[in-house]
Amino acid sequence: MIPKSEFEAFNRDVANRGGYSYTTNASLSSRLANQRLTNVALEVVNFYGQRVIDIGCGDGTYSLELYDRGQPANMYGVEPAQNAIETAQQKIAGRQIHFAVQNAYELPYTANSFDIAHLRGVLHHMDRPVDALREAFRIAGTLVIIEPNGYNPMLKILERLSRYHIEHNEKSYAPHTLDRWISALGGTVLIRRYAGLVPFFCPDSLARSLKLIEPIVERLPLIRAIGCAQYVLKATRATR
Repeated sequence: MIPKSEFEAFNRDVANRGGYSYTTNASLSSRLANQRLTNVALEVVNFYGQRVIDIGCGDGTYSLELYDRGQPANMYGVEPAQNAIETAQQKIAGRQIHFAVQNAYELPYTANSFDIAHLRGVLHHMDRPVDALREAFRIAGTLVIIEPNGYNPMLKILERLSRYHIEHNEKSYAPHTLDRWISALGGTVLIRRYAGLVPFFCPDSLARSLKLIEPIVERLPLIRAIGCAQYVLKATRATR
């Protein structure tokens, strides 16, 4: 059973806006930030012809983008917010993608049902992120995880002061914590990336400026670990 505190704010977003705040009539900063997340997911894993599950798919916007660009054989998107899934289902338009209201802690799929589990910006909303990772590893041999970078000091400030972050139970984890969870579950982190510099919901002028220097920051070893907005990893587990 998932507590409503994990997803009720997202149900309200869909009821009030027809979609999530960062996908529906989104600001330039949100569009740029999310575009980078899709790009980096495609950089770290090849989705072509694979069986993919998007855990925490939200209103389906980025599941569909990943499907169109990555060309998996099929994709399932799961999410506890009913309103979000209803919105996602309206966008399928003939694609081999299925959206359903499901509990990420107890998914109704047999072991190894999928090749890849994609978890984008979902663990930091969960009360039991390790349980969600364990379940993802049960059904898929490869995980692609994108999470707010817990080393970034500005994110820590926003989590305490931003009304949106507070209402949506936002909390960032240190990358070494995510790595440790993967290791404890018997997985191996194959790829680590720090990505993105444009924060959600910032002014357009700032978003454009940060986007220009984003590639430079992503290449600087120490700066990227503190300055980048997202931590991205690809992990696998031993064959079962």
